[in-house]
Amino acid sequence: MRAPLSRRTFLRASGIAMGLPLLGGMGVTRLLADESAKSAGDVRRMLAICAPLGIHTPNLFPEKAGRDYELSPYLKPMADLREKFTVISGTMHPDVDGGHAAEKSFLTGAAHPGQPSFQNTISVDQLAAEQIGYKTRFGSLTLAIAANSLSYTRSGVQIPSESRPSKLFAKLFLEGTQQEKEEQMRRIEDGQSIMDLVQDQTKKVTRQVGREDNQTLDQYFTSVRELEKRLIQAEAWAKLPKPVVDRKQPEDITDRANLTERLRLMYDMIFLAIQTDSTRLITLVGAGGNEVVSLKGVDDGWHNLSHHGRDPNKIEMLTIIELEEMRLFAELLQRLDNVKEGDNTLLDQTAIMFGSNLGNASSHNNTNLPVIAAGGHFRHGQHLAFGEDKKAPPLCNLFVSYLQHLGLEYDQFSTGTGTFSGLEAV
Repeated sequence: MRAPLSRRTFLRASGIAMGLPLLGGMGVTRLLADESAKSAGDVRRMLAICAPLGIHTPNLFPEKAGRDYELSPYLKPMADLREKFTVISGTMHPDVDGGHAAEKSFLTGAAHPGQPSFQNTISVDQLAAEQIGYKTRFGSLTLAIAANSLSYTRSGVQIPSESRPSKLFAKLFLEGTQQEKEEQMRRIEDGQSIMDLVQDQTKKVTRQVGREDNQTLDQYFTSVRELEKRLIQAEAWAKLPKPVVDRKQPEDITDRANLTERLRLMYDMIFLAIQTDSTRLITLVGAGGNEVVSLKGVDDGWHNLSHHGRDPNKIEMLTIIELEEMRLFAELLQRLDNVKEGDNTLLDQTAIMFGSNLGNASSHNNTNLPVIAAGGHFRHGQHLAFGEDKKAPPLCNLFVSYLQHLGLEYDQFSTGTGTFSGLEAV
């Protein structure tokens, strides 16, 4: 008797049949295209934010572990949302080192990113996009305040980020001219024609090569089939109208010193993308460079302040900047929590990670990473503290928890071998 097919096997075998977006009911809340989410409102999402210059952890981590902790200075802007987030101390990516270079591994967990021979692996957002990206117009959004990217393909290639809110808004909400639409459709059709040609040529090759080469070709064909599905999805979405939002296209803020408005504007775009269900997977490299931020009391460059060497004057200025970061992050969380989606809020439906690849930016240390897990269907309101007496799970375990939050059947990812200890799903 043949064993029954697992849900994951069935979904994978569905191929292109599962690759088309639903054409009916294309509102903010959409019925998911699988049997586990037939009730309106259960739309799971993920957002990952990296602070590239680190977070001064003495201002972030509470002194006490557990639920009955006193809010640290950096957590006070989030006081009203205490039951919607968890602070995590003591975790890290095993074998991820290299100081700033570790940013490349923040969502992949790939070892030794600072080595010349380093080869990255797929980031958790892109792994999820392979499974659920077809459900929205954009499989994922890769964003940055200034530059860089957290997202990597299955072959370890970095996906370019979008750092201009004006272009992001146009991509999400502006229809474009008829000529632009026709050009987009031609590009999609050209891509499909190239796929047909490539397949015809490679089929001839397979009859002339050995077993090992055929395995390589099989991997290649898999990539081609994935690209074909994405082209079909792009064609279907291109024929549908974009969401309408009550906002004009924003102007980009070119003054790098204007931290508040630059970060708030990008958070506005993220909020709109989530609210309109334009995507369910977003990554963001936050602000942080050599600029002197335009905040009262700050008169030194941000990067220089992050290398404070325990200088109290530098730490005081760094605290002003990072408190503003936390205040703006709290604003985003509150906006998401204010919007109902079915029986939940947008925050409940979105598993968010805010943190950094630097545990101690002053010494370029990549251990004891500052991490806040917010939103999603988890039991929050706690400080999960790990140390010598309580070994921390790898950060990739948190990614396993987030993949499961998205409804994906993964029990491991990179160095993660299970869900994150202490972060209970509800």
